[in-house]
Amino acid sequence: MLQAGRGSWYNTRMKAEIISIGTELLLGHVVNTNAAYLAGKLACLGVDLYHQSTVGDNPRRLSESIRTALGRSDLVILTGGLGPTVDDITAATVAKATGRPLVLNHSALNGIRSFFKSRKMRISAGNERQAYIPQLARPIRNRLGTAPGIIIEIRDKSIICLPGPPRELCPMFEEGVAPYIAKRFGRLDLLVTRTIKTVGMPEAGVNRAVRDLLELPPPTTVGIYAKLREVHLVIMAKAATRKLALRSIAGIEKKIRRRLGGIIFGYDDDTLEGAVGAILIKKKMTIAVAESCTGGLISSRLTDVSGSSKYFIRGAVPYSNDVKVKYVGVSRDSLKKYGAVSRQVALELARGIRTVMDVDIGLGVTGIAGPDGGTAKKPVGLVYVALAKEGGSVVKEFRFSGSRQDVKWHSSQAALDMIRRNI
Repeated sequence: MLQAGRGSWYNTRMKAEIISIGTELLLGHVVNTNAAYLAGKLACLGVDLYHQSTVGDNPRRLSESIRTALGRSDLVILTGGLGPTVDDITAATVAKATGRPLVLNHSALNGIRSFFKSRKMRISAGNERQAYIPQLARPIRNRLGTAPGIIIEIRDKSIICLPGPPRELCPMFEEGVAPYIAKRFGRLDLLVTRTIKTVGMPEAGVNRAVRDLLELPPPTTVGIYAKLREVHLVIMAKAATRKLALRSIAGIEKKIRRRLGGIIFGYDDDTLEGAVGAILIKKKMTIAVAESCTGGLISSRLTDVSGSSKYFIRGAVPYSNDVKVKYVGVSRDSLKKYGAVSRQVALELARGIRTVMDVDIGLGVTGIAGPDGGTAKKPVGLVYVALAKEGGSVVKEFRFSGSRQDVKWHSSQAALDMIRRNI
C-alpha cells in the first residue's frame, strides 16, 4: 500500500481523471496497462491524477462517468472505444454528453485514407465513420492505426479521447497530448521521484524506521510500497525545476540511507539481481547455482543481467535425489538421514556445485514449493538456502507462504540477498 503525506497544497493543482472503456477490461480479459502508463506520464507533467474508473461498452454508464468526471476534474482522458465496430461507442457518447453533434472531420478522414493507402488496403465504411468526431473538436494524428484521437475543450476543461491499443496510444500521447497539455494549461511544476529499494526487512519494520518521513506534507512526500519480499520507498518532490526538486529529495534520501543502511540494495530502476551482478563483477568473483525447488529461477534472474557471463558459470537443477548425488556430489547418507529438504543437503548442494564448477561461490537451494508434498514436520514453504565460499559456508532456513510461484519467487529473493550480504 502506498502511504503519502497529504495537505491543502494539492487542492490548488490541476486535477485529471482517466476513464478506461471496454467490457473486456471489466471482465479481466485484458490487463489495463494504459491507465498505468497515462498515470505515470501525467505525474511527470506535474498533473495530479485523483480518479480512475473503468466502464463497459454501455453508453448510459459511460455518459454518467463523463459527467461525473467533468464535475470534479480539469482534464479527462478516455481510452478505448474509438474503433470501427458497433461496440465502439466513445465518440458518439462523448458528443451526446457534451451536447455537440458528430461531424465529419476532413483532416481525420484524410489520415485514415492515408493509413489504408500506404498499406494498399481498401477502406471500409466502418473505418470512414471513425472520422466523425464531436463538433469543434480537433483530431490527434494516429500514425499506427485508423482511430484518430479527439480533443474537446469545454470552457476551462478538456476531454481527450485515445484509442485502446497501447502501441497506438503511447506515441499519440507523447506526440499529441503531452504538448497540448503544456500549451493548454501553462507551465506546471515538475514531479521528480527517487525510489529507494530494500530487501530483507518486512514492510512493518521499514515503516517503523521511517514513519515520520511518511507523514511529511507536500510538496515533498514519501510513500511506501510493499513488493514480493522487497519494500520500496518513493520520495516525490514537485518544484518549478528539476534541480529544485532534486535538492528537496537529497536531504530526505540521506536520512533514509542513514536509518536503513545495509537493507538498501538499489535505486530507481535497479534490480536485486543487477545489484548482485555488480558486486560480483567488482570483486571479480564467479558463481554457480544448484537449485532444486526454484527450478532454475535464480539462474534465470542472474542471467537476466547484461554481462552476466563474466561471473555466472553454470546453473543446475538437480531435482531428483539421484541427480543430486551423481552430478553435484550430495551424500546419499545425508539424503537418507536428513531428507532432500534439509539444512545439510542445502550445504552439500552449495559446496558440491562450487567444487564441480571450480568457482568462487556455490549456491544451493532446496525446499517444498507446494501445494503438495508438505508434512507436519516439513510444511509447504520450508526452504533452505546455502552459500559456500572460501573461508566457510552459511545456510539459512526460511518459511514462506503463498502459491507455488510465490514460494519460488521468495526463495530466489532470499538467495540473491544471501549472495549480496555475504560477498
